[in-house]
Amino acid sequence: MNQKYIFGIAAALMVAVFATATLVHDSDKSARRDEVADQNRSILVREHSPTLGEAEARVHIVEFLDPACETCRDFFPYVKQLMAAAPGRIRVSVRYAPFHDGSEQVVKLLAAAKLQGKFWETLEALFAAQPNWASHHNPQPDMVWNFINGVGLDIAKLRADMADPAIDAIVRQDLADARTLNVTKTPEFFVNGRPMPSFGYEQLKQLVAEELDSQY
Repeated sequence: MNQKYIFGIAAALMVAVFATATLVHDSDKSARRDEVADQNRSILVREHSPTLGEAEARVHIVEFLDPACETCRDFFPYVKQLMAAAPGRIRVSVRYAPFHDGSEQVVKLLAAAKLQGKFWETLEALFAAQPNWASHHNPQPDMVWNFINGVGLDIAKLRADMADPAIDAIVRQDLADARTLNVTKTPEFFVNGRPMPSFGYEQLKQLVAEELDSQY
């Protein structure tokens, strides 16, 4: 054999070995990703978690949020846009992560509003007024009462429910699950149990698209 032919065979073998190694690495990476997703699913959603969308939706987004978080407020319309772009195929669940000092009372208000079937309306009202009651990451929970009058809540019942130990238990459970899932900031998203590889709207959109496609 001439030298050029031998080099050609060697190069082809190296390419084949590299391609095989890449496939094995990608397969292992995918397996690890699926394993992490399966582990996460068991604690990502609790019975008390507010959920929007069809129960049989192909994609399930779980968001850990703080109502005093400006980025949570900014992302809220984007999540609704994702749902609107894939009708019936995406559902969203919310977990409470009151990381800002003073926001725990506002989270309890949201949890109590859910008991009246007004969680989403109350969340939207709080986000709309957030610059007034949580300017510069400095929540003033006593001010939120000025901005929820139009939601249709029974305020007396709301205040009573906020003081119920069951509401406190909900917040404690969500914070415990956040720690287990290594959630340290808000918003934090999981899509079908998968955490985002990095933060950003395009990353969330891509992860949702991957999960929509993978279900077929």
